[in-house]
Amino acid sequence: MCAAGAHAQGMYPQPNQSTAGAPNATALEGMEAVENLDRWRESLIPMFMNDYGDLQRYREADAKLGNPKPGEQRVVFFGDSITDIWDLNQYFPGKGYINRGISGQTTEQMLVRFRQDVVDLRPAVVVILAGTNDIAGNTGPETLAQIEGNFETMVEVARASRIRVVLSSLTPENGTRPEWTTYTVLRPPQEIVQLNDWLKRYCKAHRLVYLDYYSAMVDADGRMNPDLTGDGLHPNAAGFAVMAPLARRAIREAPGNPLVE
Repeated sequence: MCAAGAHAQGMYPQPNQSTAGAPNATALEGMEAVENLDRWRESLIPMFMNDYGDLQRYREADAKLGNPKPGEQRVVFFGDSITDIWDLNQYFPGKGYINRGISGQTTEQMLVRFRQDVVDLRPAVVVILAGTNDIAGNTGPETLAQIEGNFETMVEVARASRIRVVLSSLTPENGTRPEWTTYTVLRPPQEIVQLNDWLKRYCKAHRLVYLDYYSAMVDADGRMNPDLTGDGLHPNAAGFAVMAPLARRAIREAPGNPLVE
């Protein structure tokens, strides 16, 4: 189903209408964002039909890595565009952390490649950051319960493979500038907060580390600090500088984790 269908089903707030019945600025921004998302999804139809999880992206790199060397404690950062654009070597020099982010992916797609891009690499720890694209409807409408179930499945598979799990909060968004609304209008702040609340509770109940990027990046208005982003959604260099020490601490705190920074 297209993103427009997601709005029709009430998955996202309906754009406001002016008293005259004509769409106001907010409505037009929402319509434009849906149209952009539809065009993007249409461009990916061949991939959706032939390689839904985009396994080809890292297949060769995974094969080259092979098994960990004796004493090697691997850490895989697994996620969407925020992970994909994160230069881990710059922010974690000398650690050799493995980046397995793919821009635009939802938790559904990440489940498809979880074995290849995480389990088969035999890491000591996986740091999962995902969910914002599910809220936006990148692969169709999803309920929060469905997104939560995808997280649960990744955790269960990781634990069955003796991989320690760090679950990251979704980062906040900021649609206060007109040029930023393309990314943010389909990601209601209240849904980000709701999913983060669930992630935090789930981590507590299952003795997982909850990596709280959100609290460190949100401003007084409940949006991403504008100094930490260049487009309202993705962290910039300053944003990643805030995230990196939080990730280092979370990796150290993963239950049973022998890694020492």
